[in-house]
Amino acid sequence: MTTPSQTVRIDLGERSYPIVIAADVLGQSATYAACPSATQALIVTNTTVAPLYAQQLAAALAAQYQQVHTVVLPDGEAYKDWQTLNLVFDALLGQGCDRKTVLFALGGGVVGDMTGFAAASYMRGVPFVQVPTTLLSQVDSSVGGKTAINHPLGKNMIGAFYQPQLVVCDLASLDTLPAREVSAGLAEIIKYGPIADMEFFEWLEQHIEDLRALDRTALAHAVKRSVEIKAWVVGQDEKEAGLRAILNFGHTFGHAMEAGMGYGNWLHGEGVGAGMVMAAHLSMALGLVDQAFVQRLTQLIERAGLPTRGPVLDAQDNAGAYLEHMRVDKKAEAGAIRFVLIDGPGKAVVQSASDDLVRQVIDTCCAQGVGIQNEKP
Repeated sequence: MTTPSQTVRIDLGERSYPIVIAADVLGQSATYAACPSATQALIVTNTTVAPLYAQQLAAALAAQYQQVHTVVLPDGEAYKDWQTLNLVFDALLGQGCDRKTVLFALGGGVVGDMTGFAAASYMRGVPFVQVPTTLLSQVDSSVGGKTAINHPLGKNMIGAFYQPQLVVCDLASLDTLPAREVSAGLAEIIKYGPIADMEFFEWLEQHIEDLRALDRTALAHAVKRSVEIKAWVVGQDEKEAGLRAILNFGHTFGHAMEAGMGYGNWLHGEGVGAGMVMAAHLSMALGLVDQAFVQRLTQLIERAGLPTRGPVLDAQDNAGAYLEHMRVDKKAEAGAIRFVLIDGPGKAVVQSASDDLVRQVIDTCCAQGVGIQNEKP
């Protein structure tokens, strides 16, 4: 059965752009017909995705660009750093690319973030296009213009807000995803329910197994609804001055897990899954939601194949290790950690909490025996 093409538009005035959601469009020249004109295009991808889709994309772009170059980065969150970013600049400068050159990010969230940051920086800004090939990047990181690399002390702390010209979500590219990557993407889908749309949350409870099985119809709905919610939020708060912070539900805890274990030991979505459970427990401790909601959310996260308990980062002072990492967070203000909490199902709020209360939540929600020595949840 053919999946109909759907388009969601992100409204940012002159920086507005379409998000195309369809199957088997990645390799079609017509998909990129409205992209900026240029002599050269550079595809940025990684060692996992390049053998699968780079040739298809290059062939599609050859109809529009005289020269199509490709740079292949190492795969993984551990390589989201300055050294790897320089490989993109090396390719741009080595090929004599000018400020009209269009960059195409072909891959998951790491490739998308790094390509966007390279595009924002090269010659003070060149156009780029997102072609996300993971579920997580299709429903979250490719949309909204957040670009960054990691620093050993904090995730995504060095970057820029820089919007793409187009986002192409090819549902067929999800067929090659490992099950673990599918589950990681489901974390970013699940978050949209508690923060904005409990009807969507109920739909997810009914269809989570269909999504894990990569049912094309279910995927099309989940990707479109996720993108609609994100587009609505970003359209009101492009640079995260207020409302957009709610999209980080579960991320403050999750980023601490990623940094504390070393980038790449857990996937981003796995940290977000366990992080949402922690954030829900903190919301309950503050009297914002009841235990029934926390159990319901935890059960859905577990059914998605995600961890529901955080790792132990420090056997002597685990909560202290979490707090140390969470103070290096973009939402922190004057050293005070600000959490995205659920102020009743379907509504999010950003507020701080006492260290004592946060410590209690971390102690409650961390698994004994799941520590930094474990590479996978």
